[in-house]
Amino acid sequence: MRRRNLMTVLAGAAVYPLLAGAQQKAMPVIGFLASTSPEPLAHFVAAFRQGLSETGYVEGQNVALEYRWAEDHYDRLPELAAELVGLKVDVIATNGMPSALTLKKATSTIPIVFETGIDPVEAGLVASLARPGGNLTGVCMLTAALMPKRIELLTELAPQANIIGLLVNPTHSIAEQMIDDVEKAVRTKGLQLPILKASTESEIDTAFATLVQLHAGALAVVPDPLFLARREQLVALAARHAVPVIYSGRETVEAGGLISYAASFTAAFHLLGIYAGRVLKGEKPADLPVQQPTTFELVVNLKTANALGLTVPPSILARADEVIE
Repeated sequence: MRRRNLMTVLAGAAVYPLLAGAQQKAMPVIGFLASTSPEPLAHFVAAFRQGLSETGYVEGQNVALEYRWAEDHYDRLPELAAELVGLKVDVIATNGMPSALTLKKATSTIPIVFETGIDPVEAGLVASLARPGGNLTGVCMLTAALMPKRIELLTELAPQANIIGLLVNPTHSIAEQMIDDVEKAVRTKGLQLPILKASTESEIDTAFATLVQLHAGALAVVPDPLFLARREQLVALAARHAVPVIYSGRETVEAGGLISYAASFTAAFHLLGIYAGRVLKGEKPADLPVQQPTTFELVVNLKTANALGLTVPPSILARADEVIE
């Protein structure tokens, strides 16, 4: 009797690794690396899952997701990227240039799909947009390239402002390049462009205090995952100090910000989910072209404008894709 029980146990032990291996093969794993914390990205992660489901993959049913959150500490990205690489996940999805560049250094074999606002060719992520050529592909939102246009919109909205602050996260890998691009754009406009640097919650508070001391008439926020995540704080500070601010995403305007000009982040994360699913099905990032938006949204919050005592010019209202009243 004991021998029969022992044989049953041994048989079960012998079968278990086979079953575990079969289960692992049936359930691919996607790593998700984010520079920020879960709550600010919840809406975008939902869009990612939706895109993934359209390729036939549903989290918890036939695909698992391993999330890693840097909580706005970009210096943690290498450690978190190494964890995902160590887990031998099947594909890694990420947002923002800092995390994308970190992953590129961490692995040359695991497929990576990224969302970034900066030209991935210039940044060295891919060989070309049409033929990425390596283990990375994704979506380029062109948010950095739109900074001169945002400055132009600010000057229309606040024509009396001859000092416009530029809020930048100095820990961003190509912060200096973005600053140079904006400085070139405003050089002919006769504007002063003080650079305000912030990489933490407290430094964002300090940046706004400095902005007031400089008597700046407006502020432009450089696209960065940190600022997207801290949108509630930015909106509250802009209201408290009565500063017109332009952002790189409609989500901040929906949260009470004044104006934004950008492509849809929700659409980008949705496409990122589709790309992750296509990679799981066997397509190679090298052959999947980096996608770029073809339409951009101008969103204006009239309620916020009224609170700031601003009259939004008809020229902006006529071009606005959405006006929040």
